Amino acid sequence: MATNENLPPNVIKQLAKELKNLDETPPEGIKVGVNDDDFTTIFADIDGPAGTPYENGVFRMKLILSSDFPYSPPKGYFLTKIFHPNISNSGEICVNTLKKDWNPTLGLRHVLLVIRCLLIEPFPESALNEQAGKMLLENYEEYARLARLYTGIHAKPKSKPKQGAISESTTALNVDPKNTSVQKTDLKNSSVSTGRAPTSTTTSKGTSGQENVGDAQNESDTAPPATAPVALKKDGALKAHAEKKKIDARKKSLKRL
Repeated sequence: MATNENLPPNVIKQLAKELKNLDETPPEGIKVGVNDDDFTTIFADIDGPAGTPYENGVFRMKLILSSDFPYSPPKGYFLTKIFHPNISNSGEICVNTLKKDWNPTLGLRHVLLVIRCLLIEPFPESALNEQAGKMLLENYEEYARLARLYTGIHAKPKSKPKQGAISESTTALNVDPKNTSVQKTDLKNSSVSTGRAPTSTTTSKGTSGQENVGDAQNESDTAPPATAPVALKKDGALKAHAEKKKIDARKKSLKRL
C-alpha cells in the first residue's frame, strides 16, 4: 500500500497546502476527500454539469500520484460507471492534461477542473470507449440517451433520510386498527409483564354448555400468581378441579341431548 513515505517531504508539504485550499474553497461542482496518511490517492466527487447528459449525477473518481509526482502526471480513474468517449469501461480517463500536455507546475485544482470540463465537452477523436465516441459523432441523441441512462442508474446522489420519518411511520403503525401484528406484540408484552397468558376479548354465543366452559376458563385466569401463599394456591386448585367436574358433567348431558 502506498503511503506518504513514497513522496518527498517538499511534495507532501505542497500537496497538504493544495488539499487544504481545495477543502476551504472547493471548485464548482467538485468535492475532494483525502486520507491524511496517504496523499498518493485523492478522491473527488464531481457533480454532472447542467445541460449535459450527466446532469443530476454525482461521479466518484480518484487520482493516483506516483512516487515521482509532480514530474510525472497523476493517473485518473472514474469509480462511478459512466458512458463517455474519453472514459474506458474500467474507468480510466484519457485527457491530454494527464498525458502529453502535463506540466509539473499544474496543480490538483487544474486537473480536477479539466476532468469536469471533459463531461461538458468530450473528445471523441481520442476515445477510450469507441462505442460512445462513434455514437457521439454519428447519432448524438442516442449517445445522450445512453449517457443519461447510465447516469440515472449508476450516479444517483445519495439521498438524505427524512428527519422524523421513522418516528412518523411508527406512530402510524400504532394507531392503525388494521395492523394486527402490532396488536399481537402488545398482547405478548402485556402477558410477559403480568405473568398471565393473553385472553380473548370475544364473547362466545354458542350453547349454554359452551358459555360455561368460557366462564370456567376466565375464572381459572383469575387464579393468584405463583408468588401467592401456599394456602391460596391449594384453594385455587380445588376450585379449578370442582369447576372441571362441572364442565365434564355438562358436556355429558349435552351429548345425551
